Amino acid sequence: MNFELLTQLIVNGLIVGLLYGVIGMCFVLVYKSTKIVNFAQGEFLLIGAWVCWAALVYLQLPFFVGFLLSLCFMAAFGVLLQMVVLRPMIGEPIISVIMITIGLSIFFQSLMKWIFGVSPQSYPQVFDTQNINILGLNIEMAYLMSTVIALVIMGAFYFFFKYSKHGLAMRATAFDQQVAQSLGISVKNVFAMSWAIAATVSATAGVVLGMVNGVSDSLSIMGIKVFPAVILGGLDSIIGAIVGGGVIGGLENVAEFVDSQYLQIGNMYDIAPFYVLLVILWFKPYGLFGTKDIERI
Repeated sequence: MNFELLTQLIVNGLIVGLLYGVIGMCFVLVYKSTKIVNFAQGEFLLIGAWVCWAALVYLQLPFFVGFLLSLCFMAAFGVLLQMVVLRPMIGEPIISVIMITIGLSIFFQSLMKWIFGVSPQSYPQVFDTQNINILGLNIEMAYLMSTVIALVIMGAFYFFFKYSKHGLAMRATAFDQQVAQSLGISVKNVFAMSWAIAATVSATAGVVLGMVNGVSDSLSIMGIKVFPAVILGGLDSIIGAIVGGGVIGGLENVAEFVDSQYLQIGNMYDIAPFYVLLVILWFKPYGLFGTKDIERI
């Protein structure tokens, strides 16, 4: 067995798993505050990555300026999307709102193809050194940057929800919207804030992944790939999203290693997380950290 290759794949998988965890937190954030599963989450990655790429290529901005510009754009985009498209759906059946997010997913994919074409595009070189050797492992600088960014975002989420006024308002809204409103909390503002944060954080992950693999429609698939991580951790658990992301990220690469060395089935990297999704739904449908809904008849 090639232990060196296996170790490299596991480390890379855990690094990508941190990004899965960050994207998963966005799923959880929107679900906890609005009770909506956002199937357009992957398109937030795609739009953010394209906006940053356009700022670097067309406007010739430095990377970090273009990166911050794309985050500001996505924050405004998230608020506008919630106000114009989703706010009128408040009070409607959940399935109707979910279908709206699926429609948005298809629309944004088509819009990005129309604006930027279907050919993958590479980011201009950001780092002078593309790879760095750590303890004998070759780590891409983009992955190293993604690890730092993911840890910063996770820490920011923790302090935001625990200590900030807006974070406490969001937690109260997630617990009971009517009670939160009776306490003077603007539920509409909380909804807009949750979508803005989800769009901004997802765009961050999109830019990092775009730096590694280029910007293309495949980025939007990330929203579906992260779903097993969210279900594994629990759809209403921030901690669960982080743990689930790490597990799924590592599992993908281990499955690819086992398949390439022994099974020779092919495509195990893509389908292994969904096998896990099926198993979790069979035996622990609320996930590892999810809250069980107890209904009495």
